[in-house]
Amino acid sequence: MSNEKSFHMTPDEFRRHGHAVVDWIADYHARIESFPVLSQVKPGEIRASLPASPPAHGEPFEALLNDVGKLILPGVTHWQSPNFFAYFPCNASGPGILGDLLSSGLGVQGMLWSTSPACTELETHVLDWLVAMLGLPEKFLSSKTGGGVIQDTASSAALCALLAGRERATNYASNKKGCDGKLVAYVSTQTHSSLEKAAMMAGVGVENLRLIEVDENFAMRPGALARQIEADKRAGLTPCFVCATVGTTSSNAMDPIAAIGEICRRHHLWLHVDAAMSGTAMLCPEFRHLQSGVELADSYNFNPHKWMAVNFDCSCFWVADRKALIQTLSILPEYLRNQATESGAVIDYRDWHTQLGRRFRSLKLWFVIRHYGVEGLQHHIREHVRLAQQFAEWVRKDDRFELTAPVPLNLVCFRHKAGDAANQLIMDRLNRSGDLFLTHTKLNGKLTLRLSVGQTHTQARHVEKAWKRIREEAGRLAATA
Repeated sequence: MSNEKSFHMTPDEFRRHGHAVVDWIADYHARIESFPVLSQVKPGEIRASLPASPPAHGEPFEALLNDVGKLILPGVTHWQSPNFFAYFPCNASGPGILGDLLSSGLGVQGMLWSTSPACTELETHVLDWLVAMLGLPEKFLSSKTGGGVIQDTASSAALCALLAGRERATNYASNKKGCDGKLVAYVSTQTHSSLEKAAMMAGVGVENLRLIEVDENFAMRPGALARQIEADKRAGLTPCFVCATVGTTSSNAMDPIAAIGEICRRHHLWLHVDAAMSGTAMLCPEFRHLQSGVELADSYNFNPHKWMAVNFDCSCFWVADRKALIQTLSILPEYLRNQATESGAVIDYRDWHTQLGRRFRSLKLWFVIRHYGVEGLQHHIREHVRLAQQFAEWVRKDDRFELTAPVPLNLVCFRHKAGDAANQLIMDRLNRSGDLFLTHTKLNGKLTLRLSVGQTHTQARHVEKAWKRIREEAGRLAATA
């Protein structure tokens, strides 16, 4: 027997320390409301608390976990707090965390079917489940012409959709020769900024990304889209792609998918539907009218990590024609060749996105769906929508405030009537207090507060407390005016 030190954590040590980590996480979630939601540290404060040099010798695991509480936790903004109403949430849940832990323990790199068949086949199966769960068209099923894949974020999904649209429009020539400066893509003025980055990365160029005007509800105007496409064609340009949004980031606006889809079909453009946040609501049949016309889409994306209790990262992306996506993204060097791939009988998900390597993300999605069931997930969504609608009603009844956009689901856009400076002050005071966390946007040029109800554990008492604190700060504002 060798006496040489291995430095590795033994299975028994891993078991003991693993129990400690799970206990730490459970305790953290139990006391999460005791922390200020928005981290209160100043820039550079966390780094200043860390040693300048790495340790020459290994340290006890207990010291590591202790320093998480002492050094790291003060610099954490608590996204899992039920008082987190900012942005759109990135959620976690017990089954999702445990599924992710299992994925890390297995350490699978699922780039090919052959590198772990279960990684590929579970993902295909769970995404087929979701087609039915969300009421999506059957063409997105793997048993039809399409199929689904888990991307890291909606940004990556949008990039893949734009690349596929670009290649289809050029008969796959732009992959070989590059873009010629004539390709044009279309989004609304309210579309997520990831589409601008996608245009940069895809070689389309920001100047060839057309921002289509929106209506009074901040939804894309189909007529304006059609006119812009026709003008670009007359100018000798090549329209290739449109992104329509189900629930924009700023205001939760719903683009008219059916009308936009008909225009795309007429001009042979790739239609991508970005339902990153609001797609989760489609688990409930009563909300599916918000994406009427989705059967016309070439691709569709939603993020379970936003509102479906699946921890980050997990973004579900479907295409109606998987051959178009694979032809766009597939490269097969000799070192990846294998019998299963050559047979054509399997899916190799490395051909479905920009990166090669991929984690076993379907485990956490599978765990969440099986733990909650469709019934539990629907309950979660309906309650958050109910709470947001209640908050919107309180705003309507308070003469000091006004709603600034429709409230179709769980995002309430509102503002104090005293103006931008007053709204900025209210938001800053609330966020500094640590009681809750709000973010803002600008609608019609006016600073607008956003309250997003969607954190996994948010209940009525948290929304009631948020409204109470908002009214208190409005009262302070009036007292110092």
